[in-house]
Amino acid sequence: MMKKNLITPRDPMIQPLSLRPVDAAKALGISERLLWSWTREQWVPHVRIGNVVLYPVEELNRWLNERTMRAASDEIQAAEAVSTAGAAGE
Repeated sequence: MMKKNLITPRDPMIQPLSLRPVDAAKALGISERLLWSWTREQWVPHVRIGNVVLYPVEELNRWLNERTMRAASDEIQAAEAVSTAGAAGE
């Protein structure tokens, strides 16, 4: 008698709604240790379901985009401050 395979392969067309810590860290390009630190500090979006910690993909994308925009804005403001200070010294 042949054993029935109870595990079906994942459908490659289904995009994950959330990531486990190892995959979230890889997706963000950071270490798992840093991700856990950010998670403990409530800095990175995550959800706890029982003992499982999940990182919702949409929330991670939104969080990263916000920080990217904020960093770009900070760089522009810093460049303008240097430019203004240089013009005042002329």
